[in-house]
Amino acid sequence: MQIGEVAARTELSLRTIRHYEETGLVIPSARSQGGFRLYTEADVARLMVIRRMKPLGFTLDQMRDLLDATDRLDQVADLDADERAALLERIRTYQQSAAEQVEKLRVQLSRAEDFAATLDARLEQNAASARS
Repeated sequence: MQIGEVAARTELSLRTIRHYEETGLVIPSARSQGGFRLYTEADVARLMVIRRMKPLGFTLDQMRDLLDATDRLDQVADLDADERAALLERIRTYQQSAAEQVEKLRVQLSRAEDFAATLDARLEQNAASARS
């Protein structure tokens, strides 16, 4: 599929997808005869991993490291036990970091909802006073 369809499916801008290509995070699987970037389902899945990592504060280097670890696990069938264990530990570290960030975001969301409720109550109170 071409970049426009990938952008629509991933909800990423063309500019963002191109940036991820420039930084080596996602490389189009092919080019059309006209030179257009062509992406596969695997490329879209990779972009979705990146999209999910971004709001959790992961850096481009961390994204690259995680994708490298998952790629090696998926592509190298004859990994020895130590290498497989090391890759799984890298992934586990990212999973733990993601879980910590999710919890921090939950706290922030709760505080934001409390603040919005406080403002709603203030507006209702003032509206009731104005009707009296």
